[in-house]
Amino acid sequence: MTCPSLLRRSHLAGVVGGDVTERTVSVFQRVADAVVRARGHLRGDDTWAQFARYVVVGALSTVLYGVVFVAVDVAGDQTANVSGAIASTLLANELHRRLTFHAGARVSWFSAQWEGGGLAVIGLVATSLALVGFEGLVGEVSALLQIAVVTTVTGAIGLIRFVALRAWVFSTGSAPE
Repeated sequence: MTCPSLLRRSHLAGVVGGDVTERTVSVFQRVADAVVRARGHLRGDDTWAQFARYVVVGALSTVLYGVVFVAVDVAGDQTANVSGAIASTLLANELHRRLTFHAGARVSWFSAQWEGGGLAVIGLVATSLALVGFEGLVGEVSALLQIAVVTTVTGAIGLIRFVALRAWVFSTGSAPE
């Protein structure tokens, strides 16, 4: 026997009537509509859309850093680190200029690299100082704890960098006169 309260629930109407195909098509249509709305939203210039694109660009540039680091590691860790940092920063600044902040027409390639690169150097110095300071405060720590410190500081610097890029480097006020 079916509980009378289940029969009154409109979201189960398709299942109770036995029309599962219509219900399934409706679910797929709602998912497709949500994807279209999300895609349209991510192309916008509001803060959350820009931040979502910023995170994607960060992931892509991190992958490039890893590839360059592994490829150049035969020349030594420091050379590989600097090479990876330069390559990933160049890519990230250009993608932020064109995709994240839609500033390709407002900000030149050189300005984006100079100002965005300067912010990246500040971030690199901050993570290095945080790691040295943490080890000086706590002493010898495991690699996992070092990674946690660098990841935490990098995340905080990333948020600060997003705000600086949005407000200073790629702002609508940075259009050439």
